[in-house]
Parts: sequence; C-alpha cells; structure tokens
Amino acid sequence: MSSEFIAELRVKSVLVYERADHWIARIPVNARFVMGLFFVAAVLLAVHTALTTKNASLHVKLQHTFHNAQVLIWVDGDLAYSGRVVGSNKKKFGLIPTNSVQGSLSDIIPLRSGLHKVSVRIEPEDATMQEDSISGYFDRDTQRDLSVSARQSGLSLSWLGSNSSDEMSSSFGWFSRYVGSFLLTIGGSIVSALSGYAIKELPARFRSASESTRKAELGPSNYTTPSR
Repeated sequence: MSSEFIAELRVKSVLVYERADHWIARIPVNARFVMGLFFVAAVLLAVHTALTTKNASLHVKLQHTFHNAQVLIWVDGDLAYSGRVVGSNKKKFGLIPTNSVQGSLSDIIPLRSGLHKVSVRIEPEDATMQEDSISGYFDRDTQRDLSVSARQSGLSLSWLGSNSSDEMSSSFGWFSRYVGSFLLTIGGSIVSALSGYAIKELPARFRSASESTRKAELGPSNYTTPSR
C-alpha cells in the first residue's frame, strides 16, 4: 500500500469526522440525549434477542400403555406442547391380539441454549394423572433426546446419551436467563421514558415551530406599534 494512498485515506477520514462532528453539533442537546437513549435501548434489545434465540432443540420420545391420553410438556414453566396420544392392542406374533396396549409419540421442541427444566404430564382417560420433571443443559446448535416412559405403574424421564456440561453449566444457565429478563426490563423502561418525553415535549415544539412560521409569514411590519 503506497504512502500517497494512506495519506489520502487519512485526509478523507478527517473530513468525514469533521463533517459528522459539525452535524452533531447542530443537533440540540435534548435531541442528542433522546437519540442516545434510543441507541442504548436498541443495543439492549439486540443483546436480549441474542440471549433468547432458540438455537437448540428438545426431542421428546414417548412410549405409553394407554388407549387415550392427554400429553402436556412445559419448559421452565411455559407450556411448550399439548396434544393427545392413542394406543392400540399389541398383537402376539403379529396376528393374535393381546390385552397389552402400546403407543408412542415423537416431537421436537425448539428452545434456547442453556439450562432448562422439562416437566411432563400424562392425563389418561382410564388411569390416574402422572407427572414428572427433569433438568438438563442444552449446548448451542444441538439437540437432546428425552425418553419418556408412561405406564400404569408410573411415569419416568431420562436423557438419552450424556451431557457432561449439565452440572458445570447450571450457574451459567441461571445467569443467562435472568440477564435476558433484566435487559428486556431496562430496554422497556427506556422506551417508556422516550414515549413519555415525546408525548410531553413534541406538541410544545410543534406549537413553537408553527408560531415562528406565522411570524415569518406576517413580516415585521405587522408587529410595529403605531405612533401616537
């Protein structure tokens, strides 16, 4: 890269900086303050979006022994799945019907990476309600398989495969979840403050601008006090 090109680039950079500085200096202080708050709110909301993006998934594999049942799945207390499952009588040797009932469900639930608590409830029509919970950590851009076994004797949940980061990442999962909520609260407060400022100040500014325009149209002669 030649020295002439570097010098030219430096001169252009200085010119751009001076023009930007001159343009910013012409903006009223209140307007600069409002623009700064808007920028901070945008950054906070962008960080919150990045923290809460659903970049992982939960694969639920359910095996049950009920003719008909309602299945409900919560992730961190939020309902993530609701549906019905049906079972059919198993056949011995593929031909002879038996009294055993078997059914299955496979569903993928998108969620964000981090530590989550998964709760499953089974509400059979011909048996008592069953419910259980399990916690696990989800790495970014990964999928974890959850095995759910629902039988007359009870409900059991277990992870298929292993994830050594469950215990190590529990504190980080808690941190990221509450930091996201905190940033969203701050961003919402800033937006509310800006809305209140706009409602309070903009009408007065519009009236002032309108009065200035009328005075300019009437001219100074209309405001001259007549001599006595």
